[in-house]
Amino acid sequence: MSDNEFPNTVNSKVKSKLKEVSTATLTSQLLKRGFRNTFIPNLKPTRSDLQMVGYAYTLRYVPAREDFGMEVNYDNDKDVQRIAVESIGSEEVLVIDARSSMEAASFGHILATRLSMRNAAGLVTDGALRDSPRFSELEFPAYYQGAHATTSSIIHYPVDTNIPIGCNGVLVMPGDIVVGDAEGVVIIPASLAEEVAHDAYEQDLLEEFSLKKVKNGLSIKGVYPANKETFEEFQKSRKDK
Repeated sequence: MSDNEFPNTVNSKVKSKLKEVSTATLTSQLLKRGFRNTFIPNLKPTRSDLQMVGYAYTLRYVPAREDFGMEVNYDNDKDVQRIAVESIGSEEVLVIDARSSMEAASFGHILATRLSMRNAAGLVTDGALRDSPRFSELEFPAYYQGAHATTSSIIHYPVDTNIPIGCNGVLVMPGDIVVGDAEGVVIIPASLAEEVAHDAYEQDLLEEFSLKKVKNGLSIKGVYPANKETFEEFQKSRKDK
């Protein structure tokens, strides 16, 4: 991680489980704990083959005005976006509040390449990406709403890092666990990450067991969700392996 000190960290075993489970399962486990709004809607991955797990490093944009921002040549020593790029740590995901605006880009390929070289864990924006076709060349998970060729300063003015933000209507706190797969991105409070990871891993194993039964022609009754008999059969199958 960077010099950003987050209150809760997770171990490598938890991270490994989070990379193996689906965001769908994670949302179910969070819902069981009363968290209803954790999946960031309308985002797509630049690389659906990559998994993402990291700590949220947040960046907030406000609307640009002609006397603030509106630059093509950015000042890397003063621009908050550029400072964020050079400050993010190796286990962190840059999560951008771009106000869900698609009127200009919120980030671009060269900056994302720099994040990758700094071993950041990923990029999430509720806005648009510039040079978006080139993101497929990066071995770096990124999520976005759509493409726009125009530079960000036309409508975005970066003002804050590592504060609470909204990303497409989902609260993201600095240090939250950010998990991404081919379906999208889910935000997990770091204090719950260990138990959520464990239970999601177990749920995915059970659902794979149930799926095999359904593929073999069985009814979902007693299988999905699993009743006592199916669960006991699942447990026995694990012991037999």
